[in-house]
Amino acid sequence: MQVPHNTFVVVADGKKMLFFRNEGDSEYPKLEVERKREQEDAADRDQKTDGPGRTFDSSGGAGRSAYEEVDFHQLAEDRFAQETAELLKTRALSNDFESLIIVAPPRTLGELRKYYHKEVEKRLTGEIAKDLTGHPVPEIEKILQAA
Repeated sequence: MQVPHNTFVVVADGKKMLFFRNEGDSEYPKLEVERKREQEDAADRDQKTDGPGRTFDSSGGAGRSAYEEVDFHQLAEDRFAQETAELLKTRALSNDFESLIIVAPPRTLGELRKYYHKEVEKRLTGEIAKDLTGHPVPEIEKILQAA
């Protein structure tokens, strides 16, 4: 994938976002960190107070059902993706970038897409469905080149 000079590259998952700027050229990207943010991942016991609810059939039948338990970690990751999309919108509206590449795991990428503003979509030049938040910058650069 071509990563032109000054391209804005976002590497994110549901808990961490890294904003890079390509200070190199399209052949040899050199990503410089502009912003880094991590979300705390609270333990289950700190996020919920009770087990899932139950419902009973009031028509006299023997029907009984348990509700699916809420995945608070996933809800937090989805909210974090929404916040990331909001930051991208703000930066796009202030003309902070011309070209944007987003790298995120498939689920996070899907969540981000729900909230893309039209200005973000206009500037989006590529997406890579991979989790690279734990990778060193030189490895991210190589993966971008190879994509």
